Amino acid sequence: ESGSGAMGGSASLLPRDALGEYQELTFLSKQEILLAYKRFSELLPKEERENACTARIPKSHILMLPELRANPFQHRICHVFSTSETGDDSMSFEDFLDMLSVFSDSATSDIKSHYAFRIFDFDDDGTLDRKDLEQLVNCLTGQGEESRLSSAEMEQLIQNILEESDIDKDGTINLSEFQHVVSRSPDFASSFKIVL
Repeated sequence: ESGSGAMGGSASLLPRDALGEYQELTFLSKQEILLAYKRFSELLPKEERENACTARIPKSHILMLPELRANPFQHRICHVFSTSETGDDSMSFEDFLDMLSVFSDSATSDIKSHYAFRIFDFDDDGTLDRKDLEQLVNCLTGQGEESRLSSAEMEQLIQNILEESDIDKDGTINLSEFQHVVSRSPDFASSFKIVL
């Protein structure tokens, strides 16, 4: 195996030992990891591609991936998976793999719901309060005038969500309450995915 197969030279740059490690640390198959590496490298300028393992990709480039471009939570997804110390939501290859792993078919619904909760927690305070729920609904209904809910409709919807989910009645939804709701909606896990 010289690595000069149909994939071209670029795919062989991911070190073997790294591949095995990534398989252990994610829900992804070898093929999925190699494909992710290829897609990640392609987001880099040509001269940086051979250092894809250590490069960071700006959020603006990650958002150009067709899989994220259509996702109403694209900004939150970048924010939650980015390990950037400057808070610019840029992604390393490992961040990118983590994201794909959580969104893959093989990830458990516990893991999916944990990350969904973090993505929906817009102010990062560890609970989903009315403001988070409002932003969540706005993301889902789109920001267009015709699709926007009136404040009465929004109020009613949030009331319904809280009645359904807020078990301890403190006006917010915590992680375990959220996971409880998710466990009762069978299509949640299948809708929470990104496939490259």
